[in-house]
Amino acid sequence: MSLKKVWYITGASKGLGLALVQALLQEGYRVAATSRSKKDLSDAVGVYDDKQFLPLEVDLKSNTSVQASINQAIAFFGGLDVVVNNAGYGIGGAVEELSSEEIHQSFDVNVFAVINVMQVAMPHFREQRSGHIINISSIAGFAPAAGWGVYAATKYAVMGLTEVMAEDVRELGIKATVVAPGAFRTAFLAEESVVFAKNKIADYATINESHKRYAAMNGVQAGDPAKAAKVFIALAENPDPPVRLYIGTDAYNRVTAKIELLSKELEANKETSFSTDY
Repeated sequence: MSLKKVWYITGASKGLGLALVQALLQEGYRVAATSRSKKDLSDAVGVYDDKQFLPLEVDLKSNTSVQASINQAIAFFGGLDVVVNNAGYGIGGAVEELSSEEIHQSFDVNVFAVINVMQVAMPHFREQRSGHIINISSIAGFAPAAGWGVYAATKYAVMGLTEVMAEDVRELGIKATVVAPGAFRTAFLAEESVVFAKNKIADYATINESHKRYAAMNGVQAGDPAKAAKVFIALAENPDPPVRLYIGTDAYNRVTAKIELLSKELEANKETSFSTDY
């Protein structure tokens, strides 16, 4: 019997999720992966050993659907070791431009689906006193750009959620890591993967220019998804993984600049901060 870990990956029919599935299968891991369409997922992965790969059609917004898929993965492979919450999409627009429906849908997929998966996986991880949860946030979850406020809010939520999760589950032998990628050469910026506010307001010139710049990046991003997949695999094999991991030179540079800005603001307002104590 293979000693390779069993992985469960959401949003695996394209992008970083697909690259990770393909790398794992090539290295002999056992993988259960989800998509809104099982056929699209199977077609994207291509030829595979059906004893090694389990494609699943899952509605991540439904706890029942998630529960059934994880139960199926555990029954099929005999266990579960790594959960990767990769599913998500970008949403651009000023807060004023976005409708309540657009905002709620974004949080449903980018945040509440992550919580659904973790809640279902945790009883199994607790029972075996091991497991690794890897949640995909974004550099926007720490150093966001103009025009992506609601998207940043969802990714900040995933960052904070995972940081606390790592503390909560450490005593149980379970690990949690949040990965914040920069720009990778996937379909993330393509029309089918990013949503913009239907209610455009012309006054937001800076936001409109920001969206144009991001659209122009599609296909020329610096990040290589295949190299990112290798990082994910190494992360899951690391006995002492980081809680936070930023990948991509652009992510590193944006984090560095944000930390410098935070330090300056913190020191500039130190007297005010201290003034509120008794």
